Amino acid sequence: MNLGHSFGGQSRWTFHSILRGWLCLCVIALFPATTATAQTVTTYSNSSTIAIPDNACPATVNRTFSVGTSYLVSDVDIGVLLDHSYRRDLEISLTSPSGTVVTLMDYVGGSANNLNVKFDDEATGGSIASHSSNDPLTPVYNSTKVPQNSLSAFDGENAQGTWTLKICDQQGVDTGSFRRADLYIAQLPPFADLSLTNSFGATSANSGKYTLSVTNAPDSALTATGVTVSASLPAGVSLTGTSGTGTYSGGIWTLGTAIAPGQTVSIELNVTITATYGTLTHIAQIRSSSAYDYDSTPNNGISSEDDYASVSFTAGGRLPGYIPPLTSVCSLGNQLNFSWASPTNWSSGSLSQNYSLAGLGNITFSVTQPPNGFTNGTPEITTANSGGGPDGTRALYFYMNNGNENHVSSTTFTLPTAVPGLQFKLFDIDYAANQFTDKVTITGSYNGATVMPTLSNNTANYVSGNSVIGDGASGATDPYGNVVVTFTSPVDSVTVVYGNHQPTTPTASGNQAMSIHDITFCRPSATVTVTKISSILSDPVNGTTNPKRIPDAIVQYCILVSNSGSATANAVVATDSLAGPFTYVPGSMRSGTNCGTAASVEDDNATGSDETDPYGAFLGGSTITATAASLAPASSFALTFQVTLD
Repeated sequence: MNLGHSFGGQSRWTFHSILRGWLCLCVIALFPATTATAQTVTTYSNSSTIAIPDNACPATVNRTFSVGTSYLVSDVDIGVLLDHSYRRDLEISLTSPSGTVVTLMDYVGGSANNLNVKFDDEATGGSIASHSSNDPLTPVYNSTKVPQNSLSAFDGENAQGTWTLKICDQQGVDTGSFRRADLYIAQLPPFADLSLTNSFGATSANSGKYTLSVTNAPDSALTATGVTVSASLPAGVSLTGTSGTGTYSGGIWTLGTAIAPGQTVSIELNVTITATYGTLTHIAQIRSSSAYDYDSTPNNGISSEDDYASVSFTAGGRLPGYIPPLTSVCSLGNQLNFSWASPTNWSSGSLSQNYSLAGLGNITFSVTQPPNGFTNGTPEITTANSGGGPDGTRALYFYMNNGNENHVSSTTFTLPTAVPGLQFKLFDIDYAANQFTDKVTITGSYNGATVMPTLSNNTANYVSGNSVIGDGASGATDPYGNVVVTFTSPVDSVTVVYGNHQPTTPTASGNQAMSIHDITFCRPSATVTVTKISSILSDPVNGTTNPKRIPDAIVQYCILVSNSGSATANAVVATDSLAGPFTYVPGSMRSGTNCGTAASVEDDNATGSDETDPYGAFLGGSTITATAASLAPASSFALTFQVTLD
């Protein structure tokens, strides 16, 4: 353990002692040098002696440590005490509850005897690999050594569960026994885990849009304030305007708002491309934050950290289209994903399949046969068309030979309920000279109404309305023919029609293929709103002809409750307090789907044998209450009643 480890520019000093005993747990006393929150270190001990079987690998002696509390790890050290001749025989590793394995030592130490070492990534006593002297058995942990593999592999994991120290003897003759081990786990101080994304898309031949997004991870303990991002534009790119949260000036994005756990904040930088050649790279990184971030340090320029993001494109060629981020519809924490990596149970050549989505229901896929049929056993789930993704990228794959532009196949996937935003990728939309030109048309639906997507082309295709058409060569394993499909409005089904583009379709088309890759969508949610309107029905002077708001006039009120969201709202209760210079007209309550058609009688009370009224509306004291057991998306209910003005 590095006792002077720095977090967020403030030192935390830890002092501890070892409590002996079988599986004993001791919480270390902490004395921070500053007012900063101290880092808690807990020791877990195992002193149950056991012989180490000779020449037994891969069989191991296992010593365990039970952590009953849930917290995230910032540092792990472990002390190990063994008596054993010829230390080189030993292989020792530590396994976390998450399954991460770190090799502490393996085939090192030569003919030296015993092991009495504390393994610590920050140890000043050198590497265990160069430790060749005999170890005395007292005092406990006579020296500190750097393990062969870094214990930092455990950083950021949840400590709760069983940790296992595994020991095995790889050679014959020499023997020994386990005597003691102490596991030291440092708990992460409260943190805000911030990450940054940076994307670019063209909006015309010489203009585009950078989208920067900062996300505070859902498991963060802190809300981050004072967040700024350095994001200077590259030479050959000029800013024309911004939209989103915060301000952008002098290459610095100042968010100007707190970012709570699970929240995403974004800004769009609209730009003009003045460069005519070369690769233009836009680098962004978080430069300041009020909160400690355990896996990244602001403004350190380290590209491997998640607070650093860059995007590049080549000036002078076709620019990829702008991809609307789903974070403009819902935060990352409210996004769900359907991945072809799991499930994989699409029977080769099948034209339909449905899968269960946890907590939502079934998503159903239906495919129509093209006139000449599919080939090569498709549709199927395969890595054949990876779209330039990582090795093993799986997708729903189609391979067919269409004779003309009228030969198409359609794939419709239907969701169990409408979702407020949806995004997926199409691989390999391209053309082959004198063979085919891919054309894919995508249409969404919501409650039977057509919903149009945004299609973000790459450099090997172009967009026309809700169709994307191949116009450049791309292989199945590169990204230049990929297309991102985004619905920012609610949809409950999507249809993908695949075929040829007429103007360039030859007499005899060649084989063509494309794939549908993972579907990401926003978690369905109900959005319930209440509207109250009034109208004068009559007065004692004018009757029903142009009545006025005068004493003894009859006024009708309507309470309209609507669900404009994508999920069903349950147990919806609407109340209204009758406060004003008027008197309720008994027996006047009516209900319906809207104010104009509310005609069903509601009986004023909540008791008796007549409680068959649709919304159980009743007057209790001076409050009117109505209840809907459920309210589906795009539906509403209305309650009307009358009063006499005093």
